[in-house]
Amino acid sequence: MAGAVMELVVRAVVIFFFLWAVTRLVGRSTVGELSTFQLVLFIVMGDLVQQGVTQQDYSITSALVAVSVFALLTLALTWSNSRFPRMRGVTHGVPVIIVEDGVPVQKRLRSERLSIDDLMADARQHGIRRLEEIELAVLETNGRVSFFTRTGPDDDPPPDKPEV
Repeated sequence: MAGAVMELVVRAVVIFFFLWAVTRLVGRSTVGELSTFQLVLFIVMGDLVQQGVTQQDYSITSALVAVSVFALLTLALTWSNSRFPRMRGVTHGVPVIIVEDGVPVQKRLRSERLSIDDLMADARQHGIRRLEEIELAVLETNGRVSFFTRTGPDDDPPPDKPEV
């Protein structure tokens, strides 16, 4: 019995890190922005994972062990991220600058699999009409884009009045 449980734990650990790698490779899309293929991939992964971890063992014990291993590994990653800040870049990624001074950084857009059309659609949702209005755009680790727009002379706050 102990050998079967240990085998289940090892299988769960291997599958956990495989799933982590797959989700990192698929990209930074949030759930609402997944392509049809990505959504199907994530749905199908659930069944494939169950088969790979438990080897068609439908017992409650196997389910509890597999879920417990996934939960413990998730807690371990969370703990390591808080204890070792450099680890966060490995586990969650780092923000990436994708537009600088109104010019898209094509190399980074390609590596993040983000098209100009997708970038502009996101910019329009933030009230930005043209790339030239963007001083800086950052693709965050959660898949969202932060936009920092230029401020013109009309947008500057009025100077403080000297006290009399």
